[in-house]
Amino acid sequence: MANATMGDRPAVLSDLIPGRLVRDAVLVVGAAALTGLAAQISVPLPDTPVPMTLQTLAVLLSGAALGLHRAFLGMAIYFLVGQVSELAGLGLTWFAPSGGNATLGYVVGFIAAASLVGYLAGRGGDRTVGRTIRTMLAGTAVIYAVGVPWLMVYTGMDLGTAFAKGVVPFLVGDGIKLVIAAGLLPATWKLIGRTKP
Repeated sequence: MANATMGDRPAVLSDLIPGRLVRDAVLVVGAAALTGLAAQISVPLPDTPVPMTLQTLAVLLSGAALGLHRAFLGMAIYFLVGQVSELAGLGLTWFAPSGGNATLGYVVGFIAAASLVGYLAGRGGDRTVGRTIRTMLAGTAVIYAVGVPWLMVYTGMDLGTAFAKGVVPFLVGDGIKLVIAAGLLPATWKLIGRTKP
């Protein structure tokens, strides 16, 4: 499950952690748990069924840190645990508490977005500020591209209304998350480069 290396360099940040099978399992479950915890930081917004959460930041950072395969598995586990919990009535609050089924498309989009970000990060897409911004923009666009059509189907909104309620209120917050990632990821790579013997 480990990612290919870029020459002598690790492909993504998690490749720096020793071990393999146990490391990968812990990282995959950790990504799912981090996203579940980030979902609990949920702020309902007026006039939209989609709440503001920290999930997208967790998804995008997990994708960049874990790479394609582990990020895909982490978000798939997040999705499956949430679905099983809701269908079985286990009472586990795993998805955003105020989101309901209107946000299910965004959750499915997390799987695709984390996978894309992981793929791009594995090819150096998180090594500089500019590349990280492009990588995070691509991941965010994927989340919207899956979430908005589902919002339309579930609520009966037209495209303009769904865009106004499912994208526009989140642009500033997503911009802030993008800035955080664009500062954090390249800085981490730079720090690692300085601390290597």
